[in-house]
Amino acid sequence: MIRMYEGERASLEKLHETNIIKVPKPIKIFSRGEKSFFVMEYLAINSLQKQAACLGKKLAQLHIHNEKLQALSSRNGSFVGRSSQYIQKFGFDVTTCCGFLPMNNEWEDDWLTFYARNRLQPQIDRVISTYQDRNVLSLWPELERVLPKFFPRQLKITPALLHGDFWVGNTGETGSEPCVVDPASTYGHSEFDLALPPFPTEFHTAYHKVIPKQPGFDKRHKIYILFYMLNRWNHLGSGYGPTAVAKMREICSLMK
Repeated sequence: MIRMYEGERASLEKLHETNIIKVPKPIKIFSRGEKSFFVMEYLAINSLQKQAACLGKKLAQLHIHNEKLQALSSRNGSFVGRSSQYIQKFGFDVTTCCGFLPMNNEWEDDWLTFYARNRLQPQIDRVISTYQDRNVLSLWPELERVLPKFFPRQLKITPALLHGDFWVGNTGETGSEPCVVDPASTYGHSEFDLALPPFPTEFHTAYHKVIPKQPGFDKRHKIYILFYMLNRWNHLGSGYGPTAVAKMREICSLMK
């Protein structure tokens, strides 16, 4: 539990540091016997309604924040303080969790390598170990072979600070601004944060005014939502297996 809280605290600190999207300020993690507690700022949060477009714009601004630091550091010729340091690789300083499952954030130069090794592979391994699912066992090598086709060389992927578990249940609004909670941050491909529905049309419109869709966006969306399908399977049981297997088959068929 402490590791999960430490990942969330580091994520909140990094998001708060950007001063782009409202998040609760982390205060302290402490233990009492076998139980752990995470104290953070109280925010009176309502469900996302009026601030959907603003959230879309702010999420996009968050995703280009690191790229702007790169341009700034290039102009200045040096880094000025850790908070303004451009991150050149994909990963994160600490382990984070999606649900109760820890995620390996070991730094990697290549995004596809990071995503396949640190996100999909652990979920696949757990499914095979727990359920001995023959479909996944046979589909995973094929999926690994086709994955590079979704990421052509001309596709520009700059490490973006992600929320990492971005869905409507982790968003809301407080006062006159949107906010997010329960992050599992990493530096990754901005499109990963758009995997989970449902968000209002105005959210997506505002987001893509800042970051237009790149070619192949809709196909990569299937790859990114697969992670969450596998994660649900590993958390909630075999009833979630058929949809994940169907998605794996769909992805493999797209590039045949």
